[in-house]
Amino acid sequence: MSDPSPRRFWLLALLSAGVGAIVSACKSAPEPAAPAAAAPLPPAPPPSAVIGPIAGPSGSARNSAASTPRLYRESGATHLYGLNAERIYKGRMPPLLYAVGVINVEINQVGIVTKLDWMRAPRHAPEVIAEIERTIKAASPFPAPVRMGKVVYTDTWLWHKSGKFQLDTLTEGQN
Repeated sequence: MSDPSPRRFWLLALLSAGVGAIVSACKSAPEPAAPAAAAPLPPAPPPSAVIGPIAGPSGSARNSAASTPRLYRESGATHLYGLNAERIYKGRMPPLLYAVGVINVEINQVGIVTKLDWMRAPRHAPEVIAEIERTIKAASPFPAPVRMGKVVYTDTWLWHKSGKFQLDTLTEGQN
């Protein structure tokens, strides 16, 4: 007869993940900040050429005081919203979305995106996968994670059929 404790562990882990997902979906969104006019970003130098802080567009946050990846996620989402204000879905998202993707973003000590890793890619919509990756790379450099050195943070992209999106971190909710 097999030991039931491994099954009990996985059942509790699954239940905890489900409760966490429900709680995170019920949060209220922060007041959106007035986005600065998006200026074209200078081309990012290769990571080996990066010595110190990189000059970014005026008005953008160049440093993040976040001490954990979870706290940094808000810095990253705010940065993406500021650069893509016209592409953000305004209001509560409809109940059925075109695509939902979960991606890990690795940011080095000066804010350069060094790696993207899909945890849940919307495989039915390869154009959305490509657009999310392009949007993240175009937003580099992100605010530098000065208290952590580098960071890998996770965010969920909620994609509407119009091509507009919200990030779970700053979502206005869903009907």
